[in-house]
Amino acid sequence: MASLHVFVCLLGLFVLCHSDCFFQELALKDLNNPPKGCVDKDGKQHDFGSEWEKDCMACSCTNEGLSCCSKIPDAATVEIPDECELVVHKETCSAKVLLKSDKTKECQPV
Repeated sequence: MASLHVFVCLLGLFVLCHSDCFFQELALKDLNNPPKGCVDKDGKQHDFGSEWEKDCMACSCTNEGLSCCSKIPDAATVEIPDECELVVHKETCSAKVLLKSDKTKECQPV
């Protein structure tokens, strides 16, 4: 059982390091009227130093720009054994590696 806990922890670290991310540099349009924060894809203003989550994306705003990373791993970035598959739960922004033949069982570490 201890090896399963280690596997899950390592998978979590791997996911954090290999999540899809993007950075949108802050555009300075008017030197006399500098921006007070970042504007997200929905047009909402976020103050510098703020952090938020939306649509399984963890975002932050700095004086350099807007940075967001997906909280859900991409199947292309996680090494999954052939007998297993990555099952994503968008409602909870989580994913599990499960056996294809029995989706009630998590895959064991190799």
